Amino acid sequence: MKVIHLHHPYDPKEIDPEPIVLALGFFDGVHRGHQAVIKRARAIATAKQLPLAVMTFNQHPAIVFKQIGPDGIDYLSPLKRKIELMRANQVDLLYVVDFTSEFASLSPQAFVAQYMVNLHAQIVVAGFDYTYGKKAVANMTTLPQLSQGRFETVSVAEQDAAAAKISSSRIRQLLLQGDVDQANTLLGYVYQTAGLVVHGLARGRTLGYPTANILTDDHQQIPGVGIYAVQIQVNGRWYEAMASVGYNITFADQHKLTVEINIFDFDTFIYGESVRIRWYHYLRGEVKFENAQGLIAQLGQDKINTRQYFEDLRRQ
Repeated sequence: MKVIHLHHPYDPKEIDPEPIVLALGFFDGVHRGHQAVIKRARAIATAKQLPLAVMTFNQHPAIVFKQIGPDGIDYLSPLKRKIELMRANQVDLLYVVDFTSEFASLSPQAFVAQYMVNLHAQIVVAGFDYTYGKKAVANMTTLPQLSQGRFETVSVAEQDAAAAKISSSRIRQLLLQGDVDQANTLLGYVYQTAGLVVHGLARGRTLGYPTANILTDDHQQIPGVGIYAVQIQVNGRWYEAMASVGYNITFADQHKLTVEINIFDFDTFIYGESVRIRWYHYLRGEVKFENAQGLIAQLGQDKINTRQYFEDLRRQ
């Protein structure tokens, strides 16, 4: 897959010269709703023997439109992860456009001309709710008129699960609630985050459950407080593990949210290593125990439950 980064106004020489089928969207998470758009575009591209291109943005438009706070947004798929997911969905060409104030000020007609027609789109595919500029005048209903016959348009219907729309915001809320199981169902794959192993308080080692403390990459959505069955990738290999997202309330000495991973069958120092975490299953909430012995007993049960979860998963 070829990735082309564009900053408005771009140099026309940066644009791939081939006619394309173009799928549009921000695609945070590349969830099942997004996959439906890409799959539809992929089928059209294959039938017409054209490359499949996707256009997305480097950051959420709400940042420019001041619709979110100063801390920004926590993404389901930061750009690096989004590129991986696009490749997995058989995209041939990915345009990543810097979403800036100047870009956002484009009129709908100018946006269509410069980011659809000039990208050599023969067919443009997007979700039914895709908008560009003001929603009332620039949406999938108005796109055929704005295209002026220069390309075909295909609108993909809403994708639902449990009688509600599959959306990035819905998945983000599920993760915050700790419901990684349902979030994974809507994503169509196991949710994944990345980070760096850093030094912590080393209390887990004294309890018999040493942990890798993870400094999560910036602006990446972390599941809510709780204990989870996870896998962690270290040096290219995946290990089963259990994760704690919380504040170490039993010892009352941590006020900052931490992500700690107890890796099964692993006894190597990995400080400074970049790792990935797959969040499979919610085990329980964070509990304040009377003493360390109560915590140790619960950790033992958590480990049993985690191993059983993965054993059941392998049997499916």
